[in-house]
Amino acid sequence: MVHIEYKHPNGSRQTIRKVSPVQTKRGAEQYEREVRQALLDGAFGKEEAPAPAPVQAPTFGEFAEEFLANYAEVNNKHSEVVSKRTIFGKHLVPFFGRMRLGDIGMREIERYKAAKLKTHAKKTVNNQLTVLRKTLTTAVDWGLLEQVPRIVWLAAPAPSFRFLDFDEADRLIAASESEPEWQGMIVLALRTGLRLGEPRALQWGDIDLARGRMLVQRSVTRGVIGTPKSGKSRDMPLGASVVQALQRHRHLRGPWVFCQEDGNMLSKGQTKWPLRRAQRKAGILELGWHDLRHSFASHLVMRGVPLKAVQELLGHQSIDITMRYAHLAESTLRDAVELLEPQHAHSTWTAHGTPKIENG
Repeated sequence: MVHIEYKHPNGSRQTIRKVSPVQTKRGAEQYEREVRQALLDGAFGKEEAPAPAPVQAPTFGEFAEEFLANYAEVNNKHSEVVSKRTIFGKHLVPFFGRMRLGDIGMREIERYKAAKLKTHAKKTVNNQLTVLRKTLTTAVDWGLLEQVPRIVWLAAPAPSFRFLDFDEADRLIAASESEPEWQGMIVLALRTGLRLGEPRALQWGDIDLARGRMLVQRSVTRGVIGTPKSGKSRDMPLGASVVQALQRHRHLRGPWVFCQEDGNMLSKGQTKWPLRRAQRKAGILELGWHDLRHSFASHLVMRGVPLKAVQELLGHQSIDITMRYAHLAESTLRDAVELLEPQHAHSTWTAHGTPKIENG
């Protein structure tokens, strides 16, 4: 036992009784010297506390729930949250759920890809990998993971799409005359390219028929009203055919432009069969509402409208998405190269993407 009576520089006294780690006379004397030196240095009783045990990273399944609750629900639209929850529940968690976040590397991701490609298309697997990467990136941001493993994306073919030619579009509009309640919505979709959730959430207050303008600021997905897919509203011009169709469609059943008899919003299921009936009457192949959006974009490009303008009208966040229609602009590209020919030496390019010949 070491017994020390110590007087501090400020005059206070301290009694210290401690057991020497080495139970010998020499060991006790050495320990007393160390204690007295620590008292002189002011370090006695301030020994470093043991480092806290490292926090174990959560499993992927545990973090998936936290990610959905504290990130997705806060930062994503309702439809995106639903999509992520489905991808977690059906794909990512069954495979990665029991792994610690730090145990997920390129090898595990490649095993996942190999397993999923047996039953899913490459684009679908890439969508799942996008959610996986965002989840792991968030774990890094929150200090739960050091780095995100590299993900090698699958080379998926460009998605195909169907669109009506100009004659088919006219026939579809004519075939819908027998159901005037639906003709306005078909004309609007073909001439403005709205996504199905946008006309369903369209209100009369969003339309200025006198000026021929429409503000697209809402969309409905799975019964939840939110912003359009891009997250931003867009102000769109309306052609004469659309204005006339909406004037004929005008009703007093409530704020929704397209609604049920009692004025309530249309459900997605209620929109399917009116379009199907018009399609069959027009004698064209089966199509959906999104095909009318593709038709709108395709017709614009085929008429020589610049892709940047098409992007703005469709509300695409990136021009890369609009580029899927670029192959339809063959005549416009041909006109562009023709400008280099001698006979067009004084030609310029119009704002609509077509050559303008200047005489002289």
